[in-house]
Amino acid sequence: MPTATAADRRAAAKHEYNAFLAICPSRRLLDALADKWVCLVIAALAGGPRRYNDLGRDIAGVSQKMLTQTLRTLERDGLVARTVTPTVPVRVDYELTELGSSLLPVTRAIKDWAELHMDEVEKAQAAYDGRSAY
Repeated sequence: MPTATAADRRAAAKHEYNAFLAICPSRRLLDALADKWVCLVIAALAGGPRRYNDLGRDIAGVSQKMLTQTLRTLERDGLVARTVTPTVPVRVDYELTELGSSLLPVTRAIKDWAELHMDEVEKAQAAYDGRSAY
Protein backbone atom coordinates (compact mmCIF):
# COMPACT_ATOMS: atom_id res chain seq x y z
CA MET A 1 0.00 0.00 0.00
CA PRO A 2 1.56 3.34 -1.07
CA THR A 3 2.14 6.09 1.46
CA ALA A 4 -0.10 9.13 1.05
CA THR A 5 1.58 12.41 0.23
CA ALA A 6 0.95 15.54 2.26
CA ALA A 7 -1.22 16.84 -0.58
CA ASP A 8 -3.23 13.60 -0.57
CA ARG A 9 -3.74 13.85 3.20
CA ARG A 10 -4.87 17.50 2.91
CA ALA A 11 -7.30 16.60 0.14
CA ALA A 12 -8.72 13.71 2.16
CA ALA A 13 -8.98 15.85 5.28
CA LYS A 14 -10.86 18.52 3.33
CA HIS A 15 -13.55 15.98 2.52
CA GLU A 16 -13.58 14.72 6.12
CA TYR A 17 -13.80 18.25 7.57
CA ASN A 18 -10.76 18.19 9.82
CA ALA A 19 -10.85 21.52 11.68
CA PHE A 20 -7.16 21.20 12.58
CA LEU A 21 -6.29 21.92 8.95
CA ALA A 22 -6.22 25.56 7.87
CA ILE A 23 -8.04 24.79 4.62
CA CYS A 24 -11.01 23.13 6.30
CA PRO A 25 -14.27 25.07 5.89
CA SER A 26 -15.40 23.93 9.33
CA ARG A 27 -12.97 26.49 10.77
CA ARG A 28 -15.19 29.33 9.54
CA LEU A 29 -18.17 27.69 11.18
CA LEU A 30 -16.26 27.20 14.45
CA ASP A 31 -15.23 30.85 14.33
CA ALA A 32 -18.87 31.89 13.97
CA LEU A 33 -20.12 29.52 16.67
CA ALA A 34 -17.46 30.69 19.14
CA ASP A 35 -18.80 34.26 18.97
CA LYS A 36 -20.45 35.35 22.23
CA TRP A 37 -23.38 36.95 20.41
CA VAL A 38 -24.08 33.74 18.49
CA CYS A 39 -24.21 31.74 21.72
CA LEU A 40 -26.47 34.32 23.37
CA VAL A 41 -28.83 34.59 20.38
CA ILE A 42 -29.16 30.81 20.17
CA ALA A 43 -29.87 30.65 23.91
CA ALA A 44 -32.41 33.48 23.62
CA LEU A 45 -34.22 31.66 20.81
CA ALA A 46 -34.43 28.42 22.80
CA GLY A 47 -37.94 29.25 23.99
CA GLY A 48 -39.35 29.70 20.52
CA PRO A 49 -39.80 32.45 17.91
CA ARG A 50 -38.78 35.96 18.95
CA ARG A 51 -39.00 39.38 17.40
CA TYR A 52 -35.88 41.43 16.71
CA ASN A 53 -36.59 44.04 19.39
CA ASP A 54 -37.29 41.34 21.98
CA LEU A 55 -33.89 39.80 21.28
CA GLY A 56 -32.23 43.21 21.51
CA ARG A 57 -33.84 43.87 24.90
CA ASP A 58 -32.95 40.44 26.30
CA ILE A 59 -29.33 40.42 25.19
CA ALA A 60 -27.83 43.31 27.13
CA GLY A 61 -25.03 45.15 25.39
CA VAL A 62 -25.63 43.94 21.85
CA SER A 63 -25.79 46.77 19.33
CA GLN A 64 -28.38 46.81 16.56
CA LYS A 65 -25.59 46.35 14.02
CA MET A 66 -24.13 43.33 15.82
CA LEU A 67 -27.54 41.73 16.39
CA THR A 68 -28.41 42.18 12.71
CA GLN A 69 -25.06 40.72 11.59
CA THR A 70 -25.39 37.80 14.00
CA LEU A 71 -28.93 36.98 12.87
CA ARG A 72 -27.89 37.18 9.20
CA THR A 73 -24.94 34.88 9.80
CA LEU A 74 -27.12 32.37 11.66
CA GLU A 75 -29.75 32.52 8.91
CA ARG A 76 -27.09 32.01 6.20
CA ASP A 77 -25.69 29.01 8.09
CA GLY A 78 -29.16 27.48 8.33
CA LEU A 79 -29.38 27.80 12.12
CA VAL A 80 -32.08 30.47 12.29
CA ALA A 81 -35.18 31.01 10.17
CA ARG A 82 -36.52 34.50 9.52
CA THR A 83 -40.25 34.82 8.96
CA VAL A 84 -41.80 38.04 7.64
CA THR A 85 -45.51 38.57 8.25
CA PRO A 86 -46.95 41.28 5.97
CA THR A 87 -48.84 43.33 8.52
CA VAL A 88 -48.72 47.04 9.33
CA PRO A 89 -46.09 47.39 10.59
CA VAL A 90 -44.32 44.37 9.13
CA ARG A 91 -43.67 41.67 11.71
CA VAL A 92 -40.38 39.76 11.57
CA ASP A 93 -39.80 36.71 13.75
CA TYR A 94 -36.66 34.66 14.23
CA GLU A 95 -36.57 31.06 15.37
CA LEU A 96 -34.13 28.21 15.52
CA THR A 97 -34.23 25.69 12.73
CA GLU A 98 -33.88 22.00 13.48
CA LEU A 99 -30.15 22.36 12.84
CA GLY A 100 -29.97 25.38 15.16
CA SER A 101 -31.91 23.54 17.86
CA SER A 102 -29.32 20.77 17.75
CA LEU A 103 -26.81 23.34 19.09
CA LEU A 104 -28.85 24.10 22.21
CA PRO A 105 -27.25 21.46 24.46
CA VAL A 106 -23.79 22.71 23.51
CA THR A 107 -24.53 26.42 23.95
CA ARG A 108 -26.43 25.83 27.18
CA ALA A 109 -23.53 23.79 28.54
CA ILE A 110 -21.02 26.55 27.70
CA LYS A 111 -23.25 29.27 29.14
CA ASP A 112 -23.93 27.25 32.30
CA TRP A 113 -20.24 26.39 32.69
CA ALA A 114 -19.26 30.06 32.38
CA GLU A 115 -21.82 31.10 34.98
CA LEU A 116 -20.85 28.29 37.36
CA HIS A 117 -17.09 28.83 37.15
CA MET A 118 -16.87 32.61 36.79
CA ASP A 119 -15.68 33.10 40.39
CA GLU A 120 -12.84 30.63 39.88
CA VAL A 121 -11.85 32.24 36.58
CA GLU A 122 -11.84 35.72 38.14
CA LYS A 123 -9.60 34.44 40.99
CA ALA A 124 -7.22 32.87 38.47
CA GLN A 125 -7.15 36.10 36.45
CA ALA A 126 -6.43 38.17 39.56
CA ALA A 127 -3.63 35.80 40.60
CA TYR A 128 -2.12 35.89 37.12
CA ASP A 129 -2.40 39.67 36.91
CA GLY A 130 -0.75 39.97 40.34
CA ARG A 131 2.21 37.87 39.19
CA SER A 132 2.48 39.74 35.91
CA ALA A 133 2.35 43.26 37.34
CA TYR A 134 5.32 45.41 36.38
